[in-house]
Amino acid sequence: MATAIGNTYLTLLDYVQRESPAGGIDEIIEVLTASNPILADANIMEGNLPTGHRSTQRTTDPTGAWRLLNYGVAAEKSTTKQITDTCGILEGYSKLDVDVASLNANEAALRASEDNAFVTGFNDTVATALFYSNQGVNPEQIHGLAPRYRDTDGDYASQIISGGGSGSDNTSVWLVTWGPQTCTLIYPKGSQAGLQSEDLGRQLIEDAAGGNYLAWVTRFQWKLGLTLRDYRYVIRLCNIDVSDLTSDAASGADLMDKMIDAYYARPSVDLGNMAKTFFYCNKTVAKFLHKQAQNKSNVNLTIDSPAGKPVVSFLDAPVHVCDNISSAEATVSTTPGSVLA
Repeated sequence: MATAIGNTYLTLLDYVQRESPAGGIDEIIEVLTASNPILADANIMEGNLPTGHRSTQRTTDPTGAWRLLNYGVAAEKSTTKQITDTCGILEGYSKLDVDVASLNANEAALRASEDNAFVTGFNDTVATALFYSNQGVNPEQIHGLAPRYRDTDGDYASQIISGGGSGSDNTSVWLVTWGPQTCTLIYPKGSQAGLQSEDLGRQLIEDAAGGNYLAWVTRFQWKLGLTLRDYRYVIRLCNIDVSDLTSDAASGADLMDKMIDAYYARPSVDLGNMAKTFFYCNKTVAKFLHKQAQNKSNVNLTIDSPAGKPVVSFLDAPVHVCDNISSAEATVSTTPGSVLA
């Protein structure tokens, strides 16, 4: 079944297409979203704080009490808690010698080529951070998904499914529902969404030996964070030992069986608009997923071609390959401490 990605919630590409040409680097953001699917998939919204976003989550609901005639019942109330997610600032500078840039009288093309290299590198850094950055260890970074879903006996334990692997050659499959009420990228209040660039023009640069030269300088900056407003809409299928995977699932993780478990770990089997729900895995898992599908009667794994581009889906949720998901994860088990540890 074909899905219209981005029709019901805002993505980075949507924001860039609404900005004026002077407000960002819209011609480069297309490269960014094309080179890593999670950045094109993710919902994004402005935070309600200058440094990030604060969410209020309901932790308990009143349950009511059965009442006998002539007897009363106790008053009840719900309880809530607040969670604050802070943004990080990813920044870098391109310094291109003006004489190098002017070679072959193709200055603009050479600068654009170098800018695209920065965008690709920033893209890779952010995609990795969305999974693995830990503000408990590196407070200047964003707080990713893996540090939150790291404890099989913690707050989010119900959304962690083990593939049975051990050692340090494990990987994960993630099922994420993006949206403003579930899981979303954020940018600080009053700032701009996405990667921004600023052409600082020709500047005098000092080299390592103290010499000076003229260079074209471009500043790149990306302010972003990740907020998890409802943890139930992210499921981590972890402890998939890549060395144990087999084509027929006779040993190692049965990927499709575990992905069905993940599918039903969400709060409701009524998944609503599947255009915002995605499976993420690395290329190794994707390969064995296809092999296992060929070795059994399978109707859950499908391939469609909207707009002429093949899209692999499992139970109608697109399966997107993210090479930023490591195959060298440690075993996820009971780990004392908070999700920011």
